[in-house]
Amino acid sequence: MKSKVSRREFLGYSAFGLAGLTILPGWATARGVRVAPSDRVVLGFIGLGQQGLSDFNSFSKCPGVQVVAGCDVDSIKRERFKRRIEAWQRDQGIPSRCDVYEFYEDLLNRKDIDAVSIATPDHWHALTTIHACRAKKDVYVQKPLAYTITEGLDMVKAVRENGRVLQIGSQQRSGKEFQQAISLIRSKAIGHVETIYAKVGDPPKPLDLPEHPIPASLNWNQWLGPLNDAKIHYHPDLCPPVSLEPVENEKIWAAWRWYRETGNGYTADWGAHMFDIAQAAIGMDGSGPSEYIPKGYEGAQYLTMKYANGIVMTEQPFRKEGGNGICFNGTKGWLRVARGYIECSDPSSLAREEKKIGAGQYEVSSPHMQNFIDAVRSRKNPIAPVEVGCSTNTLCCIANIATELQRPVKWDPATLSFGDDREAANHRLYRYQYRAAYTI
Repeated sequence: MKSKVSRREFLGYSAFGLAGLTILPGWATARGVRVAPSDRVVLGFIGLGQQGLSDFNSFSKCPGVQVVAGCDVDSIKRERFKRRIEAWQRDQGIPSRCDVYEFYEDLLNRKDIDAVSIATPDHWHALTTIHACRAKKDVYVQKPLAYTITEGLDMVKAVRENGRVLQIGSQQRSGKEFQQAISLIRSKAIGHVETIYAKVGDPPKPLDLPEHPIPASLNWNQWLGPLNDAKIHYHPDLCPPVSLEPVENEKIWAAWRWYRETGNGYTADWGAHMFDIAQAAIGMDGSGPSEYIPKGYEGAQYLTMKYANGIVMTEQPFRKEGGNGICFNGTKGWLRVARGYIECSDPSSLAREEKKIGAGQYEVSSPHMQNFIDAVRSRKNPIAPVEVGCSTNTLCCIANIATELQRPVKWDPATLSFGDDREAANHRLYRYQYRAAYTI
């Protein structure tokens, strides 16, 4: 698979994609307002596991959204989704019908679907997204954007060439504490940022799960899709089974993300959240660090990423209490942010006036999904467009490349290249060789 997007094209797409990208306002809408048929957004879901159901729960709170179809490689998960959607439809007082498919192409062929929500394993993100764009569907795709760097670049091209709206599922972009942190950093509330501590977790490890028999309900070959490593075999942790009678949902979040052969570890799983917010705050969307130094190299205590402007970001604890989050250290103070938490060396910077919700109004509980639905209607960029997902995904991939090579790696965000570093350029996380019969 060879990426055909040039740096000039990417810059053009980025300018289009990031122009006007602003801080997300508070979302409020009237409860019970009838949405005109022209404003209705019809969704299909690809990937019906634990994350797919979580995304449906959020989309179901967005006025004017209808769900008509779902797709998964596991027949039991398809039936679970069908039952859940049809029960929700009955609660809404609308005819209950949800079609389910084993192959996503059948879902994309439907003319009545406006957009798709993709919550597959990362190695399927590129193919499903690109094919959805070609089918003229808008896309909400879970983070990280892709499994490799070149996949992300191809996804940017597909979105822009087909005039689609794409929202990456880095929902912290829509979180009030993260929005406030981004605003404060951009306004120089702590002066010029010099260092960033971003705690995300460990990189992926080699696959070490024993082989198990494949359940009759699972199309394992379809789950593998473009993955070409013969060492990958079925284990229930990779694709957690569920039951309908008795009802038993997933006991764990699918473990494919923790292994090199199938994912990019916490580096991408939480990096797509915390590194992403750091990029937004310091104005590096569409760009990224120029040098990556792995943990342990010449005594380096933490994975270190250096930006051309002198800012240094390290993967290390952001506060003594632990947890995943970010600490921005500036010339005039510091700011720490995590989910449900924000703290600043100058507490007065955090003072704000709470908006009162008027009668008959409510705060949308899923602002990231609502932002996507609004973008589908307006044909404007959402808060986390494809270029944002691409640059953050590139950062996470290069961090893992440096870690696996056990040496520093330099990257030129202007040319989207490793220069003369052929070893890095030939790494699977830059360009992955798809299994036969799969291609972009």
